[in-house]
Amino acid sequence: MCYKITKRHDYGCYKKNIIYDENNNLKTDIYFPNDTTSQTKLLIFWHGGGWFAGSKNDVKDLGIKFANAGFMTLIPDYRLAPEFTYPAAHQDSKKFVEWLLDSDYTDDDDQQNIVQIGASVGGTLALYIAGIYGFPTVTWSASVDFSNWVKNHQDVIPSRYGANELKLTNLYDIFESFYKFFVKTYAGKNDQAILKKMDVENYDLSHLGRLKMINSAHELVPLNGVLKFIDFLANNDHEVELLVIKGHRHAMDYAMDYIDESLDFLYQTIKEKKNDQH
Repeated sequence: MCYKITKRHDYGCYKKNIIYDENNNLKTDIYFPNDTTSQTKLLIFWHGGGWFAGSKNDVKDLGIKFANAGFMTLIPDYRLAPEFTYPAAHQDSKKFVEWLLDSDYTDDDDQQNIVQIGASVGGTLALYIAGIYGFPTVTWSASVDFSNWVKNHQDVIPSRYGANELKLTNLYDIFESFYKFFVKTYAGKNDQAILKKMDVENYDLSHLGRLKMINSAHELVPLNGVLKFIDFLANNDHEVELLVIKGHRHAMDYAMDYIDESLDFLYQTIKEKKNDQH
């Protein structure tokens, strides 16, 4: 199937619903740039949705934009809570990369050409994969801290719709209620052992490469948890860039304003990796 956006004269093709996990009937969409060669760069985009919502179908426009920027773009679905709790989505993300590297869509040396962008909890999955495979990664409002946050917010009542269900009027109260809702929904229960495993600083980060994190100053994802994670990376001599933008926007709310900056970071990282190899 092909697409055309007449105003910008963008043109390309994509394949929908390619199965990467037959056991769980998990699928990916693939968006192809106009010029595809053996040196084509690959971008994995992980959608958000709090691990209980969201779909590759929601971000088709991003797939087209990334493809038009020169990336063969893959957007996979993964299992969602509450039916599938931690670590289901994490397992699916690793399964997807294993499938990709063994598929006809990659060559033997393509691992060096793979980069990632993840939105919200999709950014959390991107960090999980980056730690294992070293793919250069950009996160938009990635959630990184769960156990400490829940422990310090025992009085917060979890709710998907805090304004309606709990009659909350303060934006921060609504954010906290929703944060606790999706964290507990994916964890399956309020168990500190599970929540600690969900904390990104407890992932295998042994191969973590170039990383750029973008977060808003006053959004859904608590910035103090992000700063704590940055401090953890610095103490372990990991390189990371953090961009804090003003306001309350979360992930997809600011995505279109930061696509170019995100892709520039990934382009430059790929270029530097290749120069280092020579």
